[in-house]
Amino acid sequence: MNDHQSSEDLNNLHFSGGCQCGKLRYEFGGKLGSADICHCRMCQKAFGSFGAILLRVCLTDFKWTRGEPSTFKSSSVVDRGFCNNCGTPIYMFEHGDTFIDLAVGTMDNPNAVKTLQSQIGVESRVHWFGALSKLPEARTDETRTPAELATLKSFQHPDYDT
Repeated sequence: MNDHQSSEDLNNLHFSGGCQCGKLRYEFGGKLGSADICHCRMCQKAFGSFGAILLRVCLTDFKWTRGEPSTFKSSSVVDRGFCNNCGTPIYMFEHGDTFIDLAVGTMDNPNAVKTLQSQIGVESRVHWFGALSKLPEARTDETRTPAELATLKSFQHPDYDT
């Protein structure tokens, strides 16, 4: 839980999120659905990464509170929603489905997702993925000098609406 979210918020099962620039914001309620990591080649390209960590959310519990996403039809059955200003991938939607799969990293509190349930699309999983947890770790303030940190200014929209 971060400083802006009270334990009452988690008890009410209310969640929010958005893109990097703040042009898109959403909220949803209810119990969190299943969260999975998808390694398929389409998710790798859509996220520019090893894959995507996605949370299934019922569309009846979901609403846009600011802006509307642009979409890209990545296959005959999937649309992907993203911010046309900053490029943040927000969701994957399968036609005819009653759910969207939200990018967990776009949630204001991604730690609300306590665990992943499965890995899918493993035929495309990059060979080094299993070794990620064994890599050395460092905090940002351990990899930058105080002078570098003093000049660092984020242009990213803050988590939680302002």
